[in-house]
Amino acid sequence: MADPAFRQEQHDGRTLPHVAPINALVDELHDEQGRGWLPYVAPVHGGTRARVLSVLRDPGPATQVGVGSGFLCVENDDATAEQQARGFADAGIALEEVTPWNAYPWYINRKPTGEELDAGVDALMRLIALMPRLTVVLLQGRDAQACWKRLVRHEPLPLQKLGLEVVQTYHPSQQALWAPNPDERDRRRQHRLDAYKRVARLLERSSAADGP
Repeated sequence: MADPAFRQEQHDGRTLPHVAPINALVDELHDEQGRGWLPYVAPVHGGTRARVLSVLRDPGPATQVGVGSGFLCVENDDATAEQQARGFADAGIALEEVTPWNAYPWYINRKPTGEELDAGVDALMRLIALMPRLTVVLLQGRDAQACWKRLVRHEPLPLQKLGLEVVQTYHPSQQALWAPNPDERDRRRQHRLDAYKRVARLLERSSAADGP
């Protein structure tokens, strides 16, 4: 998003058909019950057409309007976005296959509380309903995984009918990947790489099942 032309392109495309329903949901969620602001999903991603839903904890500072891009996007100017972009590229996952989201989609820049994760569950279910091709849910970090557990507990039957594959790994921030022991740092990085590769294999399997 450092390129002004690219950022303007994303802004101009925020109502394109593949992201319009999701960004309309963002507008509905904006300041819901006084929770505040949340970023749009950038049209460089797959939006409603994506087969992968990538869930992190909460929007980072680089998503803020006036500070960053105003979008959830792996092209944002921060280390977490860079880690994701590299991971998807290394695994051969195209950005149009992915829609980014957060366990708590409103901007807080801290760990969400249990009540906030419950609010995130409702928003996440509303998002999933907009993604008919969804195949894989990639949960990056403990808060994303905790939100999903709450969702499964609240909505077991709808999720079973969807038959989604769930892949869990570490949050892509430097903090989550760091450990005092170098071997542990390497293990965490490899875990993330393996998770992304598993997502890619699941997409290939889904494509093969759909046929030519």
